[in-house]
Amino acid sequence: MDFDAATDGSTPPGGRPRGTAIWMVGAAALLLATLLAAARVGERPGALSNWQALVLGLVQGLTELLPISSSGHLIVVPWLGGWRYLQENDEFNQTFDVALHLGTLIAVAGYFRRDLFALGAALVSVLRTRRMQRPEERVAIVVAVATVPAALVGAAGESVIANRLGEPWQIAILLAVFAVVLWLADRRPARREMASLGPGTALAIGLAQSLSLAPGVSRSGITISAGRFLGLDRDSAARLSFLLLVPITFGAIAFKGVTEVLLGDLPAGTGGPFVVGTLASAASGLFAIWALLGYVRRHDYSLFVVYRLLAAAAVLLLIATGVRAATF
Repeated sequence: MDFDAATDGSTPPGGRPRGTAIWMVGAAALLLATLLAAARVGERPGALSNWQALVLGLVQGLTELLPISSSGHLIVVPWLGGWRYLQENDEFNQTFDVALHLGTLIAVAGYFRRDLFALGAALVSVLRTRRMQRPEERVAIVVAVATVPAALVGAAGESVIANRLGEPWQIAILLAVFAVVLWLADRRPARREMASLGPGTALAIGLAQSLSLAPGVSRSGITISAGRFLGLDRDSAARLSFLLLVPITFGAIAFKGVTEVLLGDLPAGTGGPFVVGTLASAASGLFAIWALLGYVRRHDYSLFVVYRLLAAAAVLLLIATGVRAATF
């Protein structure tokens, strides 16, 4: 399989146009989430409402997959709305975060399922034969190696990240700084394919990905920037970013799912927001993948650079004028 070519062809063999199928699945998930929110199924008065979960799920799916920072937006949106429940109930916040990321994982895994199956088989082949010859085998090693730094940094620095980072003023600064990084990276010429990346360049991408643990950086934004700095074209950089989401998000969900959900003492009223948030995140995630891959085949990343700068300016202006506090 050619991972540098478009794998979301307009019409799969024997099927309806892929874009149509994506919109149908996404619309069905969004409709179900909206109906559950309207019926207030499984929510508890005084806790996070299903409508708030719907908004945050939509925000997560869009901002996780577009290069504009999901973690930053999931802090800024409640900050703007004055929704303090997540901030004041960290245990619920951690478990709700698992649900939102599960939605985006479902979206990426569903969209790129053929690629992921091919990469999984390729990785098994490399481990068995200790030889790396085919393009999918090289890409599988790139994804595996690039996952390690972020996993190690996340495991070692989780408490520091949670306690020291994530204030609105910090998010605004990081949105602006890494907007400039994305703009500079996107000026680089495309000179190589994804399968030409080696373990060294994969490690560099992985180190870049570890920076995204700071809210405001953007996991997709920094990995796309790293890919563009290394000479990937815009489409390949976006695809690599999406593929990198799967192992790191799966690992985080598996760990937090056990420690925070299975072994944790969840408060009442979690079921509704969890289901609504997951469905909304999966729906908007599908739309985001489809839209971004279509967009970057014809345009550069300047739209997202401008958005990040405007969002940063808006947050800092609200703080400077006293409309909102600098911290949550």
